[in-house]
Amino acid sequence: MAAGDTNVSICNKALLLLGAESITSFTDGSLAAAACSSLYPEVKATTLAMYPWSFSIAKIQLTRDTATPATEYTYQYVLPSDMLTGVPRSVFLSSQPGAGAYKRWEIGRSALGASVLMTEATEIHIDYQQSVSEGQMPSYFVQLLAYQMAWHLAEIITDQTTKMQMWKSEAVGTPSEGGRGGYFRQAVNIDSAGQTPQVIADYMLVEVRG
Repeated sequence: MAAGDTNVSICNKALLLLGAESITSFTDGSLAAAACSSLYPEVKATTLAMYPWSFSIAKIQLTRDTATPATEYTYQYVLPSDMLTGVPRSVFLSSQPGAGAYKRWEIGRSALGASVLMTEATEIHIDYQQSVSEGQMPSYFVQLLAYQMAWHLAEIITDQTTKMQMWKSEAVGTPSEGGRGGYFRQAVNIDSAGQTPQVIADYMLVEVRG
């Protein structure tokens, strides 16, 4: 893990790449700080959601809601508040190793507006992709995130669209690569060493469908 990294330190890596002065916080009054404060949360969430990074996959047993869904299903379960994509990667009826994935469920909204998983099952476990703190991010992902921020900050900081295009290419490659090239591809290759074959196969299937 890249111990000691924070949202500010990652933004400062990006600013260094752009030849700009570092910031002390997102509220230090500088143009760079204001831009980082506005852009960083969305860039972080987007970069995490680009791939099922091994460090972002979590397992949890869902808590059954006391309310009954207003659908054909009997039960609903509250989804984790830190889930990135809004949909579990896999759903199971138990936490036992080798349990097969369960398919009879849908995502909906409770009467109070919370995201819920609706089903007939009386016990639900899920694998999902969660938002993680900067201190939990490995160095290859921190580097990718710095490149992503350099891309998104470039025109604001340097007033040069060529800089923006250069860092976009560095981060995710050329348009012909569909956002899957550049350092992103290298980071995926590093991360895949810690993934199960099924996770990689699922990702490739999504890419083919896309």
